[in-house]
Parts: sequence; C-alpha cells; structure tokens
Amino acid sequence: MSKATPEVIQRVEELRSLIEEHNYHYYVLDDPSIPDAEYDRLFRELQALEAEYPELASEDSPSRRVGSSAETSFEEVVHRIPMLSLDNAFSEDELRDFDRRVRERLDAVEDIEYVCEPSSMALRSACIMSRAG
Repeated sequence: MSKATPEVIQRVEELRSLIEEHNYHYYVLDDPSIPDAEYDRLFRELQALEAEYPELASEDSPSRRVGSSAETSFEEVVHRIPMLSLDNAFSEDELRDFDRRVRERLDAVEDIEYVCEPSSMALRSACIMSRAG
C-alpha cells in the first residue's frame, strides 16, 4: 500500500469540503448547487481515495455518514421490513446486486416488480411491492 502524497491529501480535503458544501445546499437549504450525477462523482472519488489510502479515512468524513440534518417536522416511520438502499446504483450490475439483496431479505423466489420514482427531496421514500399474479 502506497503512502498518500501531499497532492492526494489536498484532494481528499478538497473533496470533503466540496461535499459538505453541497450537502448543506441540498439538505438544509433545499437548493441543490450541482446535479446529482456530479455530486455522486465527487462522492465516489472520495470513497475511492479513502479506500486506496486508509490512513486518510476518518469518522467525520462525509463518506461515513448520510446527508445532513433532515426536516424535523416529519414523524419517524418504523417499517415492518427494513428499507434497503439502491446505494447510488449506476449500472446494471449494481441494480442486480440490489435485487439480490431484496430477494435474500424476502426469501423470494418469484418475480418482484419494482416501481421507482424520482425523489424531490433528500428523504427516503418507500416502494410498495406486491407479488405478481
């Protein structure tokens, strides 16, 4: 494993700062400052650098937590079956991995039909799945 260069350390700090700023705009101001795809690119770059240089990983990194403070006027909902995350799936392989996790959790052997809709806010939304047939 190679040691992080000053340039890598600087890039990690820059990425953390950028992501924190974008999180604030997205979660607190409800006014995203960049497209989701660009945010995800920055986030994945940070994750890759932290994986390649574990000495740079820290518990306060934006890669170690989800978003920012959410609106507090909503009631918390406890789901009968825990919700799973797509985890920023961008490829068919990542979607298949999500489907595998769902099937394992539900012990499902039959087809599962998914309905996906874009989220207008940075809060989770539940999908309702029903058995086909």
